[in-house]
Amino acid sequence: MAISDVKEYAHLTAEDVEALAVELDSIRREIESSRGERDARYIRNTIRLQRTLELGGRAVLFASYFPPAWFLGAGMLGVAKIIENMEIGHNVMHGQWDWMNDPEIHSSSWEWDNPDPSKHWQQTHNYLHHKYTNVLGMDDDVGYGLLRVTRDQRWSPFFLGNPVYNLLLQLLFEYGVAIQHLELGKLAKGRFPAGSPERAEFEQRRREVLAKVGKQVAKDYLIWPALTGPAFFSTLTANLTANVIRNVWTNMVIFCGHFPDGAEKFTKADIDGETQGEWYLRQMLGSANIAGGPVLDFMSGNLSYQIEHHLFPDLPSNRLREISIRVRELAEKYDLPYTSGSLPKQYAKSWRTIVKLSLPDRFLRRSADDAPETASERKFGGNTRAMIDPVTGRRRGLLAKLRAA
Repeated sequence: MAISDVKEYAHLTAEDVEALAVELDSIRREIESSRGERDARYIRNTIRLQRTLELGGRAVLFASYFPPAWFLGAGMLGVAKIIENMEIGHNVMHGQWDWMNDPEIHSSSWEWDNPDPSKHWQQTHNYLHHKYTNVLGMDDDVGYGLLRVTRDQRWSPFFLGNPVYNLLLQLLFEYGVAIQHLELGKLAKGRFPAGSPERAEFEQRRREVLAKVGKQVAKDYLIWPALTGPAFFSTLTANLTANVIRNVWTNMVIFCGHFPDGAEKFTKADIDGETQGEWYLRQMLGSANIAGGPVLDFMSGNLSYQIEHHLFPDLPSNRLREISIRVRELAEKYDLPYTSGSLPKQYAKSWRTIVKLSLPDRFLRRSADDAPETASERKFGGNTRAMIDPVTGRRRGLLAKLRAA
C-alpha cells in the first residue's frame, strides 16, 4: 500500500508536524511581505522575452523553405512556447502575480497558448492536483488515467502498453492535458448517463475543449502558415516541430517532479481532517526537485524547485530558489528526505518505473510497501519513532531510516 499515515511514515509526532508548519508559514509571510518591483520586473521582462522570441521565430519562418531558416525559426518558436507554457502561463494561472493587480497578468484573465482551456486546467491542476497531490483516487495526475506508476494500481493487461502510452503522451502532451478534465474514463464506464446533469456538464466541457483545440490548430497549422505564402508547408512543419519540442520538454519536467524514486504516493486514509502541517508534509514527501542551473530553472518555469512550488504554489516562481535553501534546512532539521537529482537521472528513474510497472506484480521483486518508486509506513515494521543521536545530538528519523534500509 502507499503511505496511509503521513506522520508515522515521516517519523514525526503531531507536535513536530505543527512546528514544521509554523516555520513554513513564516517563510510564506516573509516572501509575501517582500514582493515588489523586482518581482514585477521579472515577469514583465519574461513576457517581453517570450513575445520577442515568438515574433522573431514567426518572421524567420517566412523564409522557412531554406533549411537554416526552418531550423532557426522552429527552434525560436519552440523555446518561446516553452517559456509561455512553463514560466508564464502555468505560474500566472496559479495566481503568482495576482498581487500586482495587473489585469493582463492575472489568473482570472490569462488564456495560454495551449489546447486546454485555462479554466479547465485551473480545476484539474490548481485544485485537484495541488490539494490532493499524489493521493491515489483523488489526483488524476498519478498516471494521468493512462499509466501505471505505482504498485498500488492494480495491474491489468492494458498496462503492458505503458512505454508506448508514455511516448505518445510525450509527443501529444498538450492534447493529453486538454482532455484530462473531460474524464473520458468515467464516460467509458457509463458514469455520465444520457439526460443526467453530469452528462450535460460533460458535453459543455467537451464543447469548450473542441473550441479551444480548433482555435489552436487553426492558428498553428492554417493561419500562420498561410501568412508565409510559398513557405506554407515548411512553416506548418516548423510549427508542428515547435509544439512537439514544447510537449516533450513539459512532459519531462513534470515527470521529473512527480515520478522519480522518492516522490511518494498516498492513500485517502490520511487526508480526512488533514491539518495544514500534514498537507505541507505530504507536499515535501510527494515531490522531487531537478538539480540544475539558472537556465534549467528558467526553462522549467522554476519547476526545478517542485518541492517548493508544491508548498507555496501561489508565490512568485522567481523566489523559489531562495525559498529552497530554507526548505532544505528544514528537511535536515526534521531528518526528512529532500529528493533532488539531475534531469537525466530523474527522468531515467521515471521511465524505469513506467517500463517496470507495465509488468504484473509477480515479475517484480519489491512490494508496494518497499519499492523504489513507492513506499509506506509498513516499510519500517512499525519502528517509526525518531531518536536523538547521542554523539551528534541530531534527530535520527525518516532520512536516517531510509539510508539504513
